[in-house]
Amino acid sequence: MKNLQKDYDYIIIGSGFGGAVSALRLAEKGYRVLVIEKGKRYRKDDFPKTNWNIRKWLWIPLLKCFGIQKLTFFRHASILSGVGVGGGSLVYANTLPKPKTPFYNHGSWAALNDWETELAPYYELAWKMLGADVTPFQGEGDKALEQYARQLGKEADFAPTKVAVFFGEPDVEVADPYFDGKGPSRVGCTACGACMTGCRVGAKNTLDKNYLYLAEKLGVTILPEREVVDVIPLGENGKDGYEVVIKDSTKWFSAKEKITTKGVVFSGGVLGTVPLLLKLKSTSLPNLSDTVGAMVRTNNEALIVDVSTDENRDFSTGVAIGSILKMDKDSHLEPVRYGSGSGFWRMGMMPMVSEPVFWKRMLKLLITPLRRPLLWWKTITVRNFARHSSILLFMQHLDSTLRFRRGLFGMKSSMEKGRAPTAFIPAAHRAAREYGKIINAQPMVLFTETLTGIPSTAHILGGAVMGKNRDEGVIDSQNRVFGYENMYVFDGSMISANPGVNPALTITALTERGMDLVGDGTRI
Repeated sequence: MKNLQKDYDYIIIGSGFGGAVSALRLAEKGYRVLVIEKGKRYRKDDFPKTNWNIRKWLWIPLLKCFGIQKLTFFRHASILSGVGVGGGSLVYANTLPKPKTPFYNHGSWAALNDWETELAPYYELAWKMLGADVTPFQGEGDKALEQYARQLGKEADFAPTKVAVFFGEPDVEVADPYFDGKGPSRVGCTACGACMTGCRVGAKNTLDKNYLYLAEKLGVTILPEREVVDVIPLGENGKDGYEVVIKDSTKWFSAKEKITTKGVVFSGGVLGTVPLLLKLKSTSLPNLSDTVGAMVRTNNEALIVDVSTDENRDFSTGVAIGSILKMDKDSHLEPVRYGSGSGFWRMGMMPMVSEPVFWKRMLKLLITPLRRPLLWWKTITVRNFARHSSILLFMQHLDSTLRFRRGLFGMKSSMEKGRAPTAFIPAAHRAAREYGKIINAQPMVLFTETLTGIPSTAHILGGAVMGKNRDEGVIDSQNRVFGYENMYVFDGSMISANPGVNPALTITALTERGMDLVGDGTRI
């Protein structure tokens, strides 16, 4: 084991929304910062042209696939997450909605602050830093959602999305439009719809084009393709700093290295931070709260693919998510798209069956295609799946929580509070069918949902939440880890209630607020 003895002020584990914000703000305060990222560094030409390029799209290191999209399967949820320098920003749908009032008044953090008021200026700052703008593109899926809103009498609740995209002139490169020339040049969006396979145009405002770019200009070091395997406190509860042990994440066999630091920021997302904290609690960080892994939320989501047989419709043009509809006080609906040619998901699709009882569901699964065999044959054999598919993302404020624990082969999930996440949300299935009628489509879902009833989510949250004390949370209202000095959590695992909308903006805003409270720029 090699000892690098770099003596950083802060090591940040992960380069997603929490890690990127932390890197820039700590550097601005004069701290020496190292960011450790498990994934690769991707330039715009490195991204796959479609998601059929598995090696560049999926993250499966065991098979030498080092892409930006990771799929993880648990008993209670199938989870989509991002990997790479820029974290989830590389693969997310750019969408930056602000949660409604109920979010701030639920969960373990509710009594710790007037969060809606406290976070208001940080949401504005986050929008500015991420280059948020209302999309000018309304594709086929967005027009259909607007028509659906009219059918429901909810035209006022339909809106184009605010997204982290530089629109400008399509495919035209210009000097930095955001940071007074200090940022990189940008290229105008071409509405190709390929945001979630990696923006090959350069229009998507991923974190490597704002927070991380500016942080590196201030001297921050980003170390990709490395994974943290241990964090060892030096002195009582880390008062003298920490020894961080890393290994290569893209090799089957790798020697371990040690790096010293005075402070640690966990920013690996729920699927990075939570398993690491669970491991460290049983080894080098025993004083961590017993709530590590608790209060995990799935955002009560449903992902349903409406596949249209209408040859005249093209659902692949626009930005990944171009519109949003508030269905009721608890629910939102968004049509999602992939770029033309990205039809990988068709490999895992089955007809949507609204039946929670397994044997009844299997019977319906057999009967459904037989009722209209020609229609279903056309549906499953459509050419260019992405052009013919509108993916409906349904999200709710309604609260239930899971608990993650260590298992023999990694983390495992169990129910903690409320109803178990389900693939059979009546309102979501009803919306998929009604929306499908508008676009001549049949609703389909991942086979894991039809066969097992396990839902899919792109927004896993919690596991290292805020609390009044270590009996109620892993971190305090300033994101400081209970039991250790100069240790923080800034990522989706800190989210302590169900936002009911895409959470990237909230993670950014909370981190901006938390970083305002860290240190004064003097050496620690």
